[in-house]
Amino acid sequence: MAKSDVTVFLNATVLDGTEHMEPQRGMAVTVEGGKIARIEPSAVARVAEGAKTIDLDGAFLLPGLINMHVHFCGSGKPVSSGDAGSLMSKLDNPVGRAILRRIIRGSAQQQLASGVTTVRGAGDPLFADIAVRDAIEAGRYAGPRIVAPGTGITVPGGHGAGLFAMVADTPDRATRQVHDIAAHGADVIKLFVTGGVFDATEPGEPGVLRMSPEIAAASCKAAHELGLPVMAHVESSEGVRVALAAGVDTIEHGAEMDDEIRELYKGAAGTQLTGRPASVTCTISPALPFVLLAPEKTHSTEVQKVNGDIVCNGIINSAREALEAGIPVGLGTDSSCPYVTQYDMWREVAYFAKYAGVSNAFALHTATQVNAGLLGLGDVTGTVEVGKDADLLVVAGDPLVDLSALRAPLHVMARGRLADKLKVKHIAELDRELDWILDQPVEH
Repeated sequence: MAKSDVTVFLNATVLDGTEHMEPQRGMAVTVEGGKIARIEPSAVARVAEGAKTIDLDGAFLLPGLINMHVHFCGSGKPVSSGDAGSLMSKLDNPVGRAILRRIIRGSAQQQLASGVTTVRGAGDPLFADIAVRDAIEAGRYAGPRIVAPGTGITVPGGHGAGLFAMVADTPDRATRQVHDIAAHGADVIKLFVTGGVFDATEPGEPGVLRMSPEIAAASCKAAHELGLPVMAHVESSEGVRVALAAGVDTIEHGAEMDDEIRELYKGAAGTQLTGRPASVTCTISPALPFVLLAPEKTHSTEVQKVNGDIVCNGIINSAREALEAGIPVGLGTDSSCPYVTQYDMWREVAYFAKYAGVSNAFALHTATQVNAGLLGLGDVTGTVEVGKDADLLVVAGDPLVDLSALRAPLHVMARGRLADKLKVKHIAELDRELDWILDQPVEH
């Protein structure tokens, strides 16, 4: 076997990603042909002649992180949604599409450099995420595994219109759009069922229902007939109820639950994709800046700040209530939102532990094994396990003690390919604010 096909990590402290993981010290992890071939004590490790060896000297080796909610088209520097929409409209030409693919490639590589080996997109313009996914799969350049939705579906005046979503005004049009998106090669269908913080017009009314139950149901039916799961932007309890009844498989962001919503999550409507239990994706990262930073920093109005506070509480309470009810919870950053960079999945893991009140081990387990299962990739990635793809992250400190150990990877490997040449390009002014946000006490 060629030297490049075998890598052995020696003297690793393994955290395997399972719910009750404990550090396994002094281990050797052998990677062959892109997969984990052996896990054994370093003292008795079998190292093939010519293998690349990396002595970790006790550093922690764990599954690569999985980010369930990413828009690749922005850096996290605050801009108004109007400015972003105007910019994207100017890119709908061959040169613009090439520029957009380059931007998305850079964002995907920042995710990978920061330790994220699998990303589920949440909608980007002009199907550029699918083009980048395909280029990575073809080996043209390094990048994470991408689960790509292409462009989402919204309604006239709905969230994402003109930026990263097609507009459907009837169930028939929504059905045709699902088939068009699938024909482009999408892995998942993204709907925008409610509004968001930026498009709410009245204080106290974020997450206004925009998509009718009929359009949502037609979209889910068409997607499920094609074998595709459906994810949906939802930021109100009314929206959650409509989305789950229509057949949405993963609620993105979420809101407070009642008994009816809990039963819908557990399959009461019978509308979800077979074999994929309904779940909620917790995205605290975009919500906290609205609450804790001055409106001028997030480029928001006082009305948007009020609504941001409501949405933030809804996201956090949704995650807590889901965990209590045994409803699956995934994690994602909503990268590209104000103050949400392409390299800070570790912060979402830390926010989840802090605000949802779970242990560091459970937060890390959620960002790896749980997220993999929710994406239908549980047999492929998410744990350090023989036979799984070698999606690995190495950090110096113990994240079970301090999750900030995840912020500085020593090594990142995606499907057996080391990505150590990729480096995170920090945005210092955002990092300072985000570090301050992470240090703020939880208000009960």
